[in-house]
Amino acid sequence: MTRPLSLPRATAAGLPALRRRTSAVLVVSQILGGLGVAVGITLAPVLAAEVSGSEALSGLAPTASVVGTALLSLPLAALMTARGRRYGLALAYLIGALGGGLVVLATMLPSFPLLLLGMTAFGAGSLAGLQARFAAADLVGPERRGRAISTVVWATTIGSVVGPNISAPASRLFRGTRVPEAAGPYLCSAAVFLLAGAVVALALRPDPLLTARALAPEGPTTSRERSLRAGIAAVRASPMARLALLTVTVSHTAMVSIMVMTPVDLGRHGAGLQLIGLVISGHIAGMYAFSPVMGWLADRFGRPAVIGLAVGLLSCAALLAGTAGPRHGQTAAGLFLLGLGWSAGMIAGSALLTDAVPRSAQASVQGLSDLTMNAAAAIGGAAAGAIVAQWGYGLLNAIGAALLLPVAALALRRSLRRPGAVGG
Repeated sequence: MTRPLSLPRATAAGLPALRRRTSAVLVVSQILGGLGVAVGITLAPVLAAEVSGSEALSGLAPTASVVGTALLSLPLAALMTARGRRYGLALAYLIGALGGGLVVLATMLPSFPLLLLGMTAFGAGSLAGLQARFAAADLVGPERRGRAISTVVWATTIGSVVGPNISAPASRLFRGTRVPEAAGPYLCSAAVFLLAGAVVALALRPDPLLTARALAPEGPTTSRERSLRAGIAAVRASPMARLALLTVTVSHTAMVSIMVMTPVDLGRHGAGLQLIGLVISGHIAGMYAFSPVMGWLADRFGRPAVIGLAVGLLSCAALLAGTAGPRHGQTAAGLFLLGLGWSAGMIAGSALLTDAVPRSAQASVQGLSDLTMNAAAAIGGAAAGAIVAQWGYGLLNAIGAALLLPVAALALRRSLRRPGAVGG
């Protein structure tokens, strides 16, 4: 039986204050991390086209970032399982900062393979934001878990909205230097990631995951009980965990696949860059701004009920966006509902996943969740372009809606079997 390297000094009586402190630290780091991701990712396709000399390769840069988020999910989850959230989140931000530096170096050489490598590492910044939502749930009971997760998700709103708007000023900071203007924001992102990592490393004490384990009634666990294999076994053993994993994977994949091709469809129907930006801003607002409402609903009415709401919102979004054609207002409404449905599915699914597995396996299961959803989203995003080019934007939305059918069936089945439970 193993013992954490540093057992947290906490008691049940001090948990309320510790929860507030942990939430505050995570909110600050999430604002910074969201800002870093948004500043960098806004110009990724532009930078890829400049470095490669081909617009056809421009989509590979954001795709590399998603792939990096997926590839790093399991190693960082293993680190958090063994050492706690603080080590994993801080290292993720450090890797993201390194990725930003590599992107800048790639533009100066120039080297397209190095650019893709840098964007892959840059994806660790997004991973830190995803894992922070689980850290918020470590010290709370099931009755408040949805709200705890939603608070951290909501904090992303600030960085995601502000980030794209400061990309241009960040570019101008490097005029007259060897750093290309389009690459300048990545140095800013790297600096912000380092600051977010420092906040986590210095202030996320005691570690929420280690504290939760120390206070758990079942007591300390062995390293074998916290392995990835144990996490996979925990998901296989729990129907609710399987529903949760399917929910976050499908919600994220449907959202990413439709969202990445919406600017293309809008452009085909005569929309200008300003209108496209407004539509995407409304989509981002739907993703993050209303997350506290989704957290409250998940705690009040149960996770499967909100998963059902997510399916309904995402289906309506696909119907509106897929049939909009030149009606840009209808497309904007569809994209807003797409973000709102993603928020419902992500928060309810994340809360249910934490509810449904033993505490000893939670960190590894959460890493498995981020791997699965980001790998699926990377495939969906890559396939979306081919689908739209061959068959059109309407069919892409129809496929996105069809992906939701298994989630709807499982959620309905679990709601009927376990009425009245917080988690299901």
